[in-house]
Amino acid sequence: MMKKGLLIVNTGNGKGKTTAALGMAFRALGHGMRVCVIQFIKGSWKYGELESAKRFSDLLEFHVMGKGFTWKSENIDEDKAAARDAWDFAKVKISSNEFGLVILDELTYLVKFGMVSEEEIMDILCKRPQNLHVVVTGRYAGEQLIANADLVTQMVAEKHPLKNGIKAQKGVEF
Repeated sequence: MMKKGLLIVNTGNGKGKTTAALGMAFRALGHGMRVCVIQFIKGSWKYGELESAKRFSDLLEFHVMGKGFTWKSENIDEDKAAARDAWDFAKVKISSNEFGLVILDELTYLVKFGMVSEEEIMDILCKRPQNLHVVVTGRYAGEQLIANADLVTQMVAEKHPLKNGIKAQKGVEF
């Protein structure tokens, strides 16, 4: 049976893309793998996963690189610069050979909003170390990303509590 680092994509309009990726991180940590999580969009909220990450500091690097929800931005040029810096940082982490798993949370939005080309992203992902697993999350996964991925999961929104007036809750959504 062949073993190789997988390219995994969690996309679609449903909830759970990041949650699934973090579940994989937890699983990898349980096997002693070093994990790097890079969040491209999430900003200054206090997310529960950041508190959990502190407990795994010997095996887990967690980097929140975004400026918040870009589509609500007051300064898109600043957001683009932050996204570009985050992508440059991610390229270093991907090629470092330090990790068994790298999660690129909400990377798809960088392509969607024209911050980084899909071609550039695919060039790096296709040249990653042979045993490195990479998980990419976010809506709007591009054709090249889907075509090159080993596993693609489409999250579909069937029902969401927000439609019934229930706001995001600590421990579930953040």
